[in-house]
Amino acid sequence: MKNIQIFDTTLRDGSQGAGISFSVEDKIKIAKALDAFGVSYIEGGWPGANPKDEQFFALAKRLRLSSKLVAFSSTRRKGVKAADDSNLRAVIKSGVKTACIFGKSWDMHVKYALKTTSEENLKMISDSVAFLKSKKLEVIFDAEHFFDGYKNNKNYALASVKAASDAGADIVCLCETNGGMLPSDISKITAQTVEAFPKVKFAIHAHNDSGCAVANSISAVEEGCVMVQGTINGIGERCGNANLCSIIPALQIKKDYKCVAPKALSKLTELSRYVDEIANLIPDDTKPYVGRNAFAHKAGIHVSAIEKNSQTYEHIKPESVGNERRIIVSDMSGKSNVVSKAGELALGLKGDGEDVKQVIKIIKEKENAGYQYEDADGSFFLLTKKALESFKPFFSLKSYRVAVEKDETGAIVSEATVKLNIKGKEEHTVAEGDGPVNALDNCLRKALIKYYPQIKNVFLTDFKVRVVDSKANTAARVRVFIESSDASKSWGTIGVNENIIDASWQALSDAVEYKLIKSKK
Repeated sequence: MKNIQIFDTTLRDGSQGAGISFSVEDKIKIAKALDAFGVSYIEGGWPGANPKDEQFFALAKRLRLSSKLVAFSSTRRKGVKAADDSNLRAVIKSGVKTACIFGKSWDMHVKYALKTTSEENLKMISDSVAFLKSKKLEVIFDAEHFFDGYKNNKNYALASVKAASDAGADIVCLCETNGGMLPSDISKITAQTVEAFPKVKFAIHAHNDSGCAVANSISAVEEGCVMVQGTINGIGERCGNANLCSIIPALQIKKDYKCVAPKALSKLTELSRYVDEIANLIPDDTKPYVGRNAFAHKAGIHVSAIEKNSQTYEHIKPESVGNERRIIVSDMSGKSNVVSKAGELALGLKGDGEDVKQVIKIIKEKENAGYQYEDADGSFFLLTKKALESFKPFFSLKSYRVAVEKDETGAIVSEATVKLNIKGKEEHTVAEGDGPVNALDNCLRKALIKYYPQIKNVFLTDFKVRVVDSKANTAARVRVFIESSDASKSWGTIGVNENIIDASWQALSDAVEYKLIKSKK
């Protein structure tokens, strides 16, 4: 098994993505998570470029990371000695033992971006690498725009690699900076470059502007690169960087390369969602390997097949990357979907019973009316219990009323009144809230809590509203989805009605009923 070093640049290149801004504390948290996962290198930022990165490197000295912490910078400026260049001196000051510096390998950039001569650019590369090596640093040289440079002037692109390697660069990274190359381009150029420099260790750094960053990275490894640079979830400038959450399992599971410790791979989904959480990004459910829907099955034929052999519709075992299989119940469901989901929820349905047909019939009717049970396990659970006539309600609604008042100061107050029958007693409660649904939720809890104290730790984590039939305009039915959580798990419930308050009541009451049933076990 050949080792492939994983160079994570989430904290530096990833932070350049639109809408992403890491605080120093965020960067420390992510660095710890990356270290625990076991990447080889963590690129922390560009010391000297901004106060945030300066502070990060100062704090990172105390972390005692097993991964190598890397400071990023550029080659020296034209006409300045490497020892006098402020960027390179900032790298030394940061206290890291590994530096990653970029330099131009495309002569067009040398002419128009740097506005210097081809010869001076090569000296900038060699002088900078040599200076950092004289300070006992490990040096990774990023040959920026290498593949575009190679296509336009092969000899000069290769000359930039030679300048870095002759000066002592430990690794030369071939950068696909514009992200427009296809895998065939990467394979051909990487193979020729590796052949031209058999003693040089190469890395790949790909961007995703053509949607090929993962494929391009894998192609480069197959042609001899021993390091992959990328980010968690592929975050980064424009269309993003190469997604390490796809590259690592592809190389390790499918190609028999070792990127991280085998046990660490099962933490990949957790790492992906942790970084999204810190970056304040909504996780992409369709992401390969780590997405919530990566192993979700909806078609009845598919579910029937995976119940017999998971390889029929799954390319790897979900648990190998820390993910899990999801069986989705919908109007497309067959017997296999319902039985599998019922088994997951411990409902005890058998595949050859009339009960299953009855549940399927109800689901199809409900979904035709606008319900959707893909993420509403709590409501599906209650629907099935009612279909099996094994549901005993914990309370019943007599009436509710919601009022919204706005005074002359612009202040808005929502108030709900609920009358419930609980264990043979009538409870009449009133509560206010930040909005009508929040007031209704508060009122329901207030009525129930003295009878069922276990709902005290239940809280609403998500609330979504969607119009089912927009053609009906303001009389359209709406679908309300609520996600609730307690100390141990989360569950979803759903309600549909032309009245958003009643749809919300359905979802709220289902959420509480589900919790109470589960608490009895």
